Order: sequence, then structure tokens, then C-alpha cells
Amino acid sequence: MIVVDTSVWINFLKAVETDAVRALRRAITPRGGEVIVGDLVLLEVLQGARNDLHAARMERDLRSFRVVGMLDSQIAALTARNFRLLRAVGVRVRGTVDLIIGTFCFHHGHTLLHDDRDFEPMVRHLGLRVPS
Repeated sequence: MIVVDTSVWINFLKAVETDAVRALRRAITPRGGEVIVGDLVLLEVLQGARNDLHAARMERDLRSFRVVGMLDSQIAALTARNFRLLRAVGVRVRGTVDLIIGTFCFHHGHTLLHDDRDFEPMVRHLGLRVPS
């Protein structure tokens, strides 16, 4: 399963061509695999809406995929552990939400499709899976 980060959805919605957007297009085809939208990703995307009508359209489109809750007490504890692990190797985590998303993916064995350099230390030090 593929979790798609906010960074990719934003580029996709703005028609910005990136490798990750092209991978998303392949993933949303019938043979491309299952795309997951995390509730935190849904939140971040909808925060960027111009108005309520725009938000409603984006929400409708994103809800055509499976939407899952990303944070529970187990993921919270694992995220805090990952924060400490990254800090111990000198990585400054810039966003707690990104660390939650990365931890959720790692814990559930999902691949994360992203356009955000903040995930790279999670790939390098925590084993977060990203498309090759």
C-alpha cells in the first residue's frame, strides 16, 4: 500500500509535474496498487483550500481513496522514540506531523510517496520505505 504525503497531493492538485506526481498517477490506475490518505494528510491538504467550496471538492476527491487514522497511542510512543533516535544521530526533526506520517508508514509496512526532503533522514536512519 502507498501512503501519499501532502507534498505530493499539493503538487498533483496544482498540476506541478514531479517524479512523485507521476508515480501517484500510476498508483491511482486500477493496477497501480492501493493509495491511502492519512487523516493528517487530509487535514494539511484541506487547510490550504481557498474557500469552503474548494475544500469540499478536494475532500470529496481525497475521500475516493481509503482514509485512515494515523495517530493512536502506539504510534505516538513510536514517534517519540523515532524523534529520540533521529536526535541521537544529529537529525533535527522539523515537523512532528511528518514524523508521525513516517512512523505510521514504517510501523504498518507501507511505502511513502513524498516530495519533501524532511523524510530523507527517516529513509536513511529508520528504514522508511519509499518508491525506488
